[in-house]
Amino acid sequence: MSENTINEHILVTGGTGMTGRRVGALLREAGAGVRVGSRTGEPRFDWHDTSTWDAVLDGVTGVYLCYHPDLAFPGAAGTVAAFAERAAAAGVRRTALLSGRGEKGAQDAEDRVRAAFPDTTVLRCSVFAQDFSESFFLPPLLEGVLTLPVPDVPEPFVDLDDVARVAAAALTGDAHRGATYELTGPEALTFAEAVRLVGEVSGRRARFLEVSPEEFVAAMSAAGAPEELAQGLVGLLEEILDGRNAAPADGVARALGRPATPFAEYARGAAHAWR
Repeated sequence: MSENTINEHILVTGGTGMTGRRVGALLREAGAGVRVGSRTGEPRFDWHDTSTWDAVLDGVTGVYLCYHPDLAFPGAAGTVAAFAERAAAAGVRRTALLSGRGEKGAQDAEDRVRAAFPDTTVLRCSVFAQDFSESFFLPPLLEGVLTLPVPDVPEPFVDLDDVARVAAAALTGDAHRGATYELTGPEALTFAEAVRLVGEVSGRRARFLEVSPEEFVAAMSAAGAPEELAQGLVGLLEEILDGRNAAPADGVARALGRPATPFAEYARGAAHAWR
């Protein structure tokens, strides 16, 4: 813990989500002050209510920009860019933007955020490994079949613990200012291969099945998801899971000086989620 880190006060938007929880925990371990940006936080923060922005930015030195549900969704780029501009005006020194690899909409958001805050560190991520254990891949896996409206293409799933460590480093020092990191795992697996690993470490029967977009939307709607969200996910999955992101990138190694976490190692640590 350094004196400089102790003097950092960092806003983590999406602070109760999968990445935000991890980033906040690492920042606290480093001795930084953390303000959780969420609708239930104090002060309250809402991406879509600009009247909540100034209070959460008051006194902070850095901001983790994590937009929900995804930067590629309509309106996201303008909203996040406007918030980055407000952060710059408030005297924030560092920002790290969670972005998507191979997403045209997300990369438009990156450009607009950097127009407002040129030194933003961009974390361009592939599909999260933790989607299998903490997010929307989990319920179907517990039923034994992961169904997606995409072909069984290779994807270098990235461990969110790696992503969080890069974000925390970017928000507590100047070595990563203005950098763009493509964050992936060290190898590409098909969904069928990833699900097979889940089955091996958990002792469950599990398989991957390609379904039509209509079937996927119907299943999500039946599970209680808004149709707009389901349709948006279909569009996003069809865009990024067409093979464009199959090659692993070296962003984790560049940022952290060590290899990215393999999916099999992640799966062994997350096995309890599938039991």
